Amino acid sequence: MRAHEAGALHAEGYRGPTWLEPPGDVNALVPSLWASSVGRAADGILTVGGVSVLDLAREFGTPAYVLDEDDFRTRAREFKQTYAEVFDDLCGGADVYYAGKAFLCTEVARWIRDEGLFLDVCTGGELAVAMRAGVPGSSIGMHGNNKSVSEIRAALDYGVSRIIVDSFEEIERVSAIAAELGVVAPVLVRVTVGVEAHTHEFIATAHEDQKFGFSLTGGHAIEAVRRILDRPDTLRLLGLHSHIGSQIFDTAGFEVSARRVLGLHTQVARELGVELPELDLGGGFGIAYTTEHDPQPPKALAVGMAEIVERECRADGVAVPRISIEPGRAIAGPSTFTLYEVGTVKPVELDGGSSRLYVSVDGGMSDNIRTALYDADYSCTVANRRSEATPSLGRVVGRHCESGDIVVKDEFLPGDVGPGDLIAVPGTGAYCRALSSQYNHTPRPPVIAVRDGRARVIVRRETIDDLLALDV
Repeated sequence: MRAHEAGALHAEGYRGPTWLEPPGDVNALVPSLWASSVGRAADGILTVGGVSVLDLAREFGTPAYVLDEDDFRTRAREFKQTYAEVFDDLCGGADVYYAGKAFLCTEVARWIRDEGLFLDVCTGGELAVAMRAGVPGSSIGMHGNNKSVSEIRAALDYGVSRIIVDSFEEIERVSAIAAELGVVAPVLVRVTVGVEAHTHEFIATAHEDQKFGFSLTGGHAIEAVRRILDRPDTLRLLGLHSHIGSQIFDTAGFEVSARRVLGLHTQVARELGVELPELDLGGGFGIAYTTEHDPQPPKALAVGMAEIVERECRADGVAVPRISIEPGRAIAGPSTFTLYEVGTVKPVELDGGSSRLYVSVDGGMSDNIRTALYDADYSCTVANRRSEATPSLGRVVGRHCESGDIVVKDEFLPGDVGPGDLIAVPGTGAYCRALSSQYNHTPRPPVIAVRDGRARVIVRRETIDDLLALDV
């Protein structure tokens, strides 16, 4: 059968993606998609941390990112404790670096510090947030494929625990700045292992044709190790680093990447006489954005990764290095939902006699670019009431001047959804506020942390004055 010229979304009889089934109860919440304290009251109103979304909308307005603080802290604590326990007998534990790029503000950096995790930053701005929050340099690692001289100097001056070097130029740059400051810079070599995670092309970061790291196949990674070891007065090589992508739901990709990076680890030991003390296996652990996704809990991930590392090290005859990982999305993502207000609802007839409700909300791609950028899927629910209406296939769209301004591509919503209703979209804690913009001169939403029946602003809403402040 010939494909429809406009694509599957307009093909005859379109009823949504295969994984999206009409719900028996359009008011039901799928627990895996929501923060732990989110539920519905008897009247159908969504609550989080004991606070009604009606109260949140009245006090803070919409759109707003609503963050369950206990959920965030619990996920961070679970990663830290689980990996420490699972790897204890192998290498004395494991270190967990929260990937600040997922979402970072001063208060979240304090939570990470308080829960005993390390923090991964990749710009001078993220480092400044960490410093403002009082995160000690010894608990910070710095990433980035093109760190500036000022960023490297600030990181070394603050005493960060590691800099992940990404190019030969950067080796020279870090060495020169370390000499200038009279310090020895602790570094890891980012290795491109040629493994492409099962993910969107733009967020797969370990195959060869990309900007990150030193290639294994081209011999660049071992050369980077040699150059660093040749500079003991300014550089101290801690180990190797590998990150294979995002939204990873099993350890199969880690198995291949660990085998390859540990092969280099063994080569360094045998050829250069140096057994490196650390190995960072990166992050990319997936979360459930829709019922299509089935992420593994941290314990299953940790056990799987420990088995892989132990097996490969035993086969190579080397000691297991101290392992570190970098979860970001898996901690921040499920802890937050975005709360919108519906402005207009437009029924649109599709081919084959089917139809779709276009539900326009007061946010969009300025607060969640992932749908447009990555073709990401999200779920949603009407949050301010219970409905007995028949579920209808809907598409939640934003207010911006782009046809691609879609928040939720496909979801069954109550057929009586209308202006003034509140829509909650779960799983927006990672890469939504972090990637947000002022497109169409739209002020960015606030981040509201909720805990024990109390809501507070941890990132305030932008204002029109903020938008105009940089104009000269």
